Amino acid sequence: MKNVLCFAALASVAAIAPAQTGPASAPSSVQSPADIYGPLFRAVQQGHVFADGKTFVDAVPKRAADAIMADYARAKPVGAALKAFVLANFTVPGENDRGADDLRAHVRALWPQLVRQPVVAVAGSSALPLPAPYVVPGGRFREIYYWDSYFTMLGLKVDGQQPLVESMLDDFTSLIERYGHIPNGTRTYYLSRSQPPYYALMLDLSTNTDPLVAKRRLAALRAEHAFWMKGETCLARQPACLRVVRMPDGNVLNRHYDDRDTPRDESYAEDVETAAKAGPRPATETQRDLRAGAESGWDFSSRWLRDPQSLATIHTTDIVPVDLNSLLWVMERRIAERCRTAADTPCATAFTTLAAKRKAAIDRYLWQSSSARYADWDLSTRKPTASINAAMLHPLFVGLASPAQAKSVATTVRNSLVAEGGLRTTTLKTGLQWDEPNGWAPLQWVAIAGLEANGEPALAKDIARRWLGTVGAAYAETGKMLEKYNVEQRTPGGGGEYPVQDGFGWTNGVTSALLDRFPDLARP
Repeated sequence: MKNVLCFAALASVAAIAPAQTGPASAPSSVQSPADIYGPLFRAVQQGHVFADGKTFVDAVPKRAADAIMADYARAKPVGAALKAFVLANFTVPGENDRGADDLRAHVRALWPQLVRQPVVAVAGSSALPLPAPYVVPGGRFREIYYWDSYFTMLGLKVDGQQPLVESMLDDFTSLIERYGHIPNGTRTYYLSRSQPPYYALMLDLSTNTDPLVAKRRLAALRAEHAFWMKGETCLARQPACLRVVRMPDGNVLNRHYDDRDTPRDESYAEDVETAAKAGPRPATETQRDLRAGAESGWDFSSRWLRDPQSLATIHTTDIVPVDLNSLLWVMERRIAERCRTAADTPCATAFTTLAAKRKAAIDRYLWQSSSARYADWDLSTRKPTASINAAMLHPLFVGLASPAQAKSVATTVRNSLVAEGGLRTTTLKTGLQWDEPNGWAPLQWVAIAGLEANGEPALAKDIARRWLGTVGAAYAETGKMLEKYNVEQRTPGGGGEYPVQDGFGWTNGVTSALLDRFPDLARP
């Protein structure tokens, strides 16, 4: 009886429903994803490329289906390549459907996830104690890092996280007071080296006006300067000692160094292998240069190699870097300013003199008017290196360059370093992570801020636009902020001793700072 009633009801509905004609009455003429994408559809679904079978069938193609299928037939991707192909050609729900205009909100939501609380010493642990909360880069980097933190703090400041800026400054001040310098990172195995000295510029981000805090920070800043200049006392016996070098005219500049000459704890096997490839050269020399390369923050780059294609030819301790000496110049200037504020005239005079001497030495040895660039100096050859790299923008960034020098550098940058997705690190492809095609957030900021401050606002904004486009594209594809990017292809970066990391402190910081400076770039 029940079935009879059901069929009767259906017959009644059919009797009153208007007859349908045309395409709507032939649903088989409307193609589903299985019909349109055939072999691609089957490969994705049967390969479980996405955990939910509904994911791919709800995707939206980014271009014509026949073009997608033609490329698929040519490439025949499988495994990870198949997923990458799909993400490149479709907007897939939950996978790559987040827009670049969400970047600022995404970064703000990330900050709490990267905050760590004060560290208490534990016997046998490599972690160094810290008195105040801080932000880590993310991924495998579970501790605070020195130069990373300046660029992280730029974003914290514009994102309303000033208390974290101040607490990180407290941590860095504490590190100098306890160890005499800020180590590469807060692990015992990093204590034998530092990193690019940004502490002076970090202090510019503070809003603390307490005279006692100012006094403590000035003392720490002077102690950090003393750490970098400690080798000056033994220069009479040799041309270079610790982190100090004597230039041909007798003036002093600085290099990167490490107090140890053993394999790095965190890269032990890699360093043993590299030293073994260095031939008759003593392993201790290669290992010191690897460590010094790590102190530079550019670990590793053709900047430090005799043969750009062989890491075993690293000779970092022979190189007088333009970025390091620019940062030490601004450190000396900031010390002079702070001493002047503290009414310490002898200190102010002494550090003003030191800064003037350093500028003269930089202009004499590191500025290359014939090639319109700043260059690193090679102590072993007594001439500038051939490496064209983004470090040349540091003199503009700190205010060291003259208008003519800045204009020349801008031309070189425009011709050699600007890529589709931002600023290249170098012009050589070596497979090392601090070489082309990779771009890094800190170098983008240094370039953009330096160019804008030196009469090149259009170039500065163009680099910002390109870089934010790269970060936005990778975020749309992966939902992540990454440590480094391929600025040629606008994809995650490659190379290095470990997989590309997400998180990511300095990318977050520079992204927020750039979007704050150029709000009209928030949308593509």
